[in-house]
Amino acid sequence: MADELIPLDVREFILTYIESIAHLEALLLLVHKSEEKWTASSVAAQLYIDEEQAKAVLDRLCDSGLAGCNHGTYRFNDEPPGQREMVERLATLYSRHLIPVTNLVHSRPSGIRAFAAAFKLRKDR
Repeated sequence: MADELIPLDVREFILTYIESIAHLEALLLLVHKSEEKWTASSVAAQLYIDEEQAKAVLDRLCDSGLAGCNHGTYRFNDEPPGQREMVERLATLYSRHLIPVTNLVHSRPSGIRAFAAAFKLRKDR
């Protein structure tokens, strides 16, 4: 049933880009308050996480293209077209179906498993 609550394209977005609930919350913060200039410190205060974790989360969002970084300030990246719409859809689903979205984020392979998976030999290569 939980699979039915999250459309396939949003599911793929989560599994591709959202590494943790902190990543999700930071992304939603950048989208919903896009007029503000965010720093690791200001995001940490909003999300009740430490500044080091906030910086790591923001840097990963920048690496994935979801955020733009400029001299210690961060903002949501509106490119490519449709990215904001996808994040808005995710925000709506997260507000309505917190547990299924959270479970999906937590089901994503951990960093070590994802790193190891990158080196698996595949027959299709």
